[in-house]
Amino acid sequence: MFNSLDYGVLEKINSAILLARPLVVVGKPGVGKSSLAYSIARELGLGRVLRWGITSRSTVKSGHYEYDAIGRVHAMSLKEKNNDDIGNFVQLGPLGTALLPHRLPRVLLIDEMDKSDVHLVNDLLGSLEEGEFRIPELERFHEPVVVVRTADPGARAPITGGRVVCHAFPLIIITSNGDQDFPPAFLRRCLYVELPEPGVEQLADMVAAHFPDEAEELAAGLAGQFDAVRAEHGGHLAVDLLLNAVHVIRAQTPSGLDRNQAEAMVRAIVNRLSPE
Repeated sequence: MFNSLDYGVLEKINSAILLARPLVVVGKPGVGKSSLAYSIARELGLGRVLRWGITSRSTVKSGHYEYDAIGRVHAMSLKEKNNDDIGNFVQLGPLGTALLPHRLPRVLLIDEMDKSDVHLVNDLLGSLEEGEFRIPELERFHEPVVVVRTADPGARAPITGGRVVCHAFPLIIITSNGDQDFPPAFLRRCLYVELPEPGVEQLADMVAAHFPDEAEELAAGLAGQFDAVRAEHGGHLAVDLLLNAVHVIRAQTPSGLDRNQAEAMVRAIVNRLSPE
């Protein structure tokens, strides 16, 4: 599994899955911390990655769910049949969706935890230890089961008694640039791994994880070309540049390219997008 990764990183990933503990992934911007979540989901067949992008305004409650009370009041005032169904106004967040009783664990990417408010980390710890949360607006509702929207596009899920209780604990990847020192109590309950600069094999895995329909040979060629450009720029370029280049290539050539054409385009696009 993940043959291109360092053995120590693989050991931490396997331990996080076995022990149901969050994995804190630290490294320079652009080394592929976020891509690790996509690689894990792809390798283990765990479906779509749930991404929670952290800002200074993020709270555990917003990660769990949001309730549009004003929208519901407005809908009720219109007095249209079924227009005020409370389930239409409850939206589970990425964390809340990950804690639904899925048969297999979902992969939850909590991205850029460094941007969080000082209280978020401690609040998150309690939520993860319990593996469940309440939705008071639904607990007070007269219907025992309410179907709400989730963080998966177009998907809905039934909530019984206003409580969400996980079945398979999600695999949680928390990324950090190392700009914030996390509380010791939080780190004791997580596994910690530092990612080095990714090599060519890891770059190819990232391309394949984000674009699973690309041939392995093409992904390897694009990664090799990016690595060559990276060396020309002093040895460090954000992995996002490679992924952005692949996005551009796919948009410009929907019918596909041969390997030589694609590699030439990656070199040109990365050079054009590079800040240096």
